[in-house]
Amino acid sequence: MTEGNSYYVKAYATNQKGTGYGVVRQFYTITSTLPTVTTNEVTEITHNSAICGGNVTNGGGSTVTARGVIWDTTSNPTLQNNINYTFDWQGLGSFTNILGYLIPATKYYVRAYATNSEGTAYANNIESFTTFSSPWVCGTSLSIMHTSGTVAPVDKTVNYSTVETNLSGSNKCWITQNLGSDHQATSATDNTEASAGWYWQFNRTQGFKHDGTTRTPNTTWITSINENSDWLPASDPCALLLGSDWRLPTKTEWETAYANGGWGNSNETFPSILKLHAAGNLYYGDGSLGYRGGVGIYMSSSQYNYNNHWYLYFNDINSGVGSGGKANGCSTRCLRD
Repeated sequence: MTEGNSYYVKAYATNQKGTGYGVVRQFYTITSTLPTVTTNEVTEITHNSAICGGNVTNGGGSTVTARGVIWDTTSNPTLQNNINYTFDWQGLGSFTNILGYLIPATKYYVRAYATNSEGTAYANNIESFTTFSSPWVCGTSLSIMHTSGTVAPVDKTVNYSTVETNLSGSNKCWITQNLGSDHQATSATDNTEASAGWYWQFNRTQGFKHDGTTRTPNTTWITSINENSDWLPASDPCALLLGSDWRLPTKTEWETAYANGGWGNSNETFPSILKLHAAGNLYYGDGSLGYRGGVGIYMSSSQYNYNNHWYLYFNDINSGVGSGGKANGCSTRCLRD
């Protein structure tokens, strides 16, 4: 059939008496057009990275087979004229990408694109930003403006304390408070939301805030995750919120830190250089908050099997590196090499 045309159709049936026909129906084939896409605001700008994405609001009558963002130092980036671009799979809706390997003190222009059977459409709005002039130094405060969306659950600006340590086997820079927290915890049993920060399910970008009564965003909770994969770098909340140099710790790094720190319980994890405290977790069954002030469960990027992942855990009696359901929401600490 030809798109945009009018057609008529009717059913028929034949027996020994002859052929009968049904009611004539008219229909029109859809006319495909280019998709409609907009560019999001650029956030989490550092000396060599930034976060940006877009929103495909209309597929143009056919499947969106590719989407992403393009950037360049000239003001009109396209897929044919760019420094680099991302590919964010397909479909409608919002998406977020990391812009990496940028040059310090450089102005960039970025815009989103979307492709369907008719071709590639570019967002009308082009966002510009300038990278910082020099690298950030570990040991100083890391100031981040979080914007609510597909990663951060709420808007807030956080000044993260950081420290360089070889606790995990080699020198790494760590934040000394949980990702999404207002500040460092005040004690091993600090049960405040401001110190707890946000929680993540395994290999999912969306973070969740829980004030003790309400979870934000209060979307349908994922009760089971069954997939054979470690945490993918493209969905790592540390990279998406702090910059592309940051990442989640691996199982091995938590095991090494646990051994080197001599952590037997929460009374030993909190006085450590990382200031780990009992921030609790979100229950896989319904996303409710549990054990805040009593148990610490810290995410790793390593899976155990299809349904479970590795994490660091501790309470006032014991501690260790164990495994549990990927659908549990856990606290997150970030490091950079």
